[in-house]
Amino acid sequence: MRAVDLIEKKKQGLEHTKEEIDFLIENYMNGIIEDYQMSAWLMAVCFRGLTDRETAYLTQSFINSGDVLDFSSISPNIADKHSTGGVGDKVTLVLIPILASLNVYSAKLSGRGLGFTGGTIDKLESIPNFKVELTNEEFFSQIKNIKAAISSQSPNLTPADGKIYALRDVTATVDNKSLICASVVSKKIASGATSIVLDVKYGSGAFIKTPSEAYELGNLMIKTGKLLNKNIDVVISSMEQPLGTHIGNALEVIEAIEFLKGNYQKDLYEITFELAYKTLLNCKIVSSKDSAKEMFDRVIKDGSALKKFREIIKAQGADDRVIDDYSLLNIAKNKLEIKSSTNGYITELNALKTAHSAKLLGAGRDKKTDKIDYGAGIILKKKTGDYVEKNETIMELYYNNTNQSRLNEAKQIALSSFKLDNKKPENYSLIYN
Repeated sequence: MRAVDLIEKKKQGLEHTKEEIDFLIENYMNGIIEDYQMSAWLMAVCFRGLTDRETAYLTQSFINSGDVLDFSSISPNIADKHSTGGVGDKVTLVLIPILASLNVYSAKLSGRGLGFTGGTIDKLESIPNFKVELTNEEFFSQIKNIKAAISSQSPNLTPADGKIYALRDVTATVDNKSLICASVVSKKIASGATSIVLDVKYGSGAFIKTPSEAYELGNLMIKTGKLLNKNIDVVISSMEQPLGTHIGNALEVIEAIEFLKGNYQKDLYEITFELAYKTLLNCKIVSSKDSAKEMFDRVIKDGSALKKFREIIKAQGADDRVIDDYSLLNIAKNKLEIKSSTNGYITELNALKTAHSAKLLGAGRDKKTDKIDYGAGIILKKKTGDYVEKNETIMELYYNNTNQSRLNEAKQIALSSFKLDNKKPENYSLIYN
């Protein structure tokens, strides 16, 4: 078997066997197959595609390339969720403590942000001294003791995916659905999850732009899970406008804490509950949406979920006083208000433009090695469908050392991110059915 023959086979649109996929991945990892050969195969995949079986083979090969965590001695049900990425997406910070307070063991491995805003790990690092790099032993112990842990991805989990993703990033082969599916699903399975719920986003603030494309990817993930004997469920949600009202790492921690205190935005509640419901259903804890909602609301109202988030913060080395004292988060010192020039209803609040503005303020990075300003970001005072008066504040920009040129650009992009009209728009639909 030779790499060049497998490249040719895929170029002709023929289906690989499991042995051929394993050969490609194993020999790429040990250096026998070169970057240029793997690049050629990835490009052939983008043009010719992978079948459902091939996608499952690739997913399993990624899993087999490294460690696989096993929590079966703790519980038969280990929950995990994953979002394909969005603006203001702090769902993990809310969902994990809620699930843990409902006796669902939650093992969450997350990443840093690359692009306009931070990832879950960046958000948690905005809490001083929060330890995001847990060893497998620490991760296991914390899940056993308090039912939840949120850690950065171990380099020993799916290393083949990591190496191939770095190649995809520089060869314009990122957006193939089978490659996306194998990357996401392999990490979730390798992290020991038995109940996996995926939030596949579409819209201006997501890399998938249409509901139909998101549906196709979600369906492929479900099929891949079935072929690998894993229970995967999917929620398709819109990212046309930011999720919640806070964008930026420390600001999103504040919104997450406020949610757990019972002060939440409708859209953030809607997507968090939907993911919780599917998880509780998969773990056979509930049999109906009504019973899931009763449990979900109860642990927020009685403070159990907030208490669990406090436990997570303490267990991972940080000061839990941050829950009551937001000054410990070091929010940016400077604030610039973006005001309306006229009366009207907000008919559009573009997630991508809002995120771009936040990045210019310091909340995002271009490369994984770039430093970000944890205290920078945007607070939305109005969202799509809201009525605003002339000179009323629509959003607040928070920044520290942003130079004047970047600040001016952030302001102009923020001003262009929303549209006003005399006619109230139709209700914004978050979850696609």
